[in-house]
Formats: sequence, C-alpha cells, structure tokens
Amino acid sequence: MDQDSRQTRWEQRTEVPLGIASLIFLGAYALHVLAPGMPGVWHDVCLTLTVATWALFVLDYAVRWRLSGRRLGFVRTHWLDTLVVALPLLRPVRIVRLYEAVQRRHGEPRLSLHARVITYAGVSTALLGFAGALAVYQHERGAPGATIKTFGDSVWWACSTLATVGYGDVTPVTPVGRLVAVGLMACGLALLGAVTGSFSSWLIQVFSREEDERPPGR
Repeated sequence: MDQDSRQTRWEQRTEVPLGIASLIFLGAYALHVLAPGMPGVWHDVCLTLTVATWALFVLDYAVRWRLSGRRLGFVRTHWLDTLVVALPLLRPVRIVRLYEAVQRRHGEPRLSLHARVITYAGVSTALLGFAGALAVYQHERGAPGATIKTFGDSVWWACSTLATVGYGDVTPVTPVGRLVAVGLMACGLALLGAVTGSFSSWLIQVFSREEDERPPGR
C-alpha cells in the first residue's frame, strides 16, 4: 500500500474522533473560563481535557506528516492543520470537518456547493468568535485598565472584530488579548470574503439561468 493510500485511510479514520475531541476541548475550556467558582478538582479535569485534546492533535499531525513522506511539503499543503496544532483556539474549526465527514458517510451532501461554503463559513465564524471571546475574557478580566470586564463585553468585542467593524468601545489591553484580536481580524476578513464571493457567484448563476430560460425576443 502506497503512502497516499495509508495517509487517506488514517485521515478517514480520525476525522470523527478529532471532531469529537474539538467539542470536548471547547466545552472544557468554556467551563474553565466561565465557572471560576467550581471546585478546584473540576478545574484540574478541564485543564487535563484541554491538554489531552492538544496531545491528540499533535499525534495526528505527526502520524500524517510521517505517512506523507513529504517533510516541509506537508506543512505547506496542510497549513490549517499546522495552525490548529500551534494555536489551540483554532481547534474548534475541526468541528466543521466532523459535519463534512458525516455527510460523506451518508452519501452525497444535501446542500449545494454555495450553500456549503456559506454554512461552513458561518459555523466557523461562530466557533472562532466563541473561542476568541473566551480567550480574551480569560486574560482581560481583572487586568489594569481593562474595558472588557464581563463575558458579554468579550462576545460583543469578538462579534465587532470578526465583522471587521471595530467600534472601539471595548478593546483588549493585554498582549495575549491583542494577539487574539489580530487572529480574529484575519479570520474575519477571510471568512467574510468566502461568504461574499460564494453568494455573489450564486446570484450570477441564478441570473444566468433566468436569462437562458427566457424565450427569444424578450
């Protein structure tokens, strides 16, 4: 069996487990940040789960890198997976791939290409926004001069940042918060461009179909 076949089989077998691991990571991280009053043992459990999911992604990345046999070529062609390993906040994006894997196992996708792009971009935006809001709230609350004092403030900030609006009424002041802000800005621009481009392409197809179906002379 060649290397590509082994890598494909490994990816097919691990898509669902890694998607579930992404859900576990997001839930454990949310509890750790939003429930500071829970017993210390549960905080330890949440921390253990987040570290364990990161270890699973590192193991998956190492195995696929080894099976590909392409060394740096694998890193260039799997840049999203590289970022997921390096930046834990991108880990929930794998949940989108979980939905895609389930759809493939049930045959052809039920949604059209344009609808899938818009759906995936919307889900990715929601997941990134929630994870980014958690991270910023964790580091901003209690910081000197912070304007993000509640999780609601953090969610509002994440929404305005992903939408590339940036009202400026609440802004991060810590280095980690500003680093998360840069990442959300970049992701917001990319996802907004994907949705806008897909929607525009769909409109063009609809209008072109109407023109083709119009009787001659009209």
